[in-house]
Amino acid sequence: MQTKLVRIVLLLLGFFSLMLGIIGVFLPLLPTTPFLLLAAWLFFRSSSRAYQWLLNSRLAGNYIRAFREQRAIPLHAKVISIFLLWLSISYSIFWVVSHTWIKVMLMGIAIGVSVHILAYNTLVKKRKE
Repeated sequence: MQTKLVRIVLLLLGFFSLMLGIIGVFLPLLPTTPFLLLAAWLFFRSSSRAYQWLLNSRLAGNYIRAFREQRAIPLHAKVISIFLLWLSISYSIFWVVSHTWIKVMLMGIAIGVSVHILAYNTLVKKRKE
C-alpha cells in the first residue's frame, strides 16, 4: 500500500513528465510520446482521476492509446516530428555551430532520432466508406 507522500510525489512527477511531453511537441530533440507514456504510468500509480483525465484529453489521449494498444505513432506526428527535427538541426549546423565535430554529432543525433521514430509502426486513420 502506497503512502500519501509517495502518491503525491508520483503525481507531481506525472505532471512534470506531462509538461516535458508537451514541450517535446515543439522541441524536436525532446521526445513527446515517451514522456506522455511515463506521465500515464505515474498517474495510474498515483491518481485514477489524473489518469482518466490524461487518457480522455483530446491531444495526449490519442498518443497514449495508440502507443499502448498498437505500439504505433500517428503518421502526422511522425511527419511533423521529423520535419521539425531536421529543420532545427540543419539551422544549428549551418548557422549556430562552428566546430566540425559538433556538426557531425548533431547529424548523428538527427539520424538516430529519425530512425527511432521511423522504427515504430505508423498509425493511419481508417477511411470511412
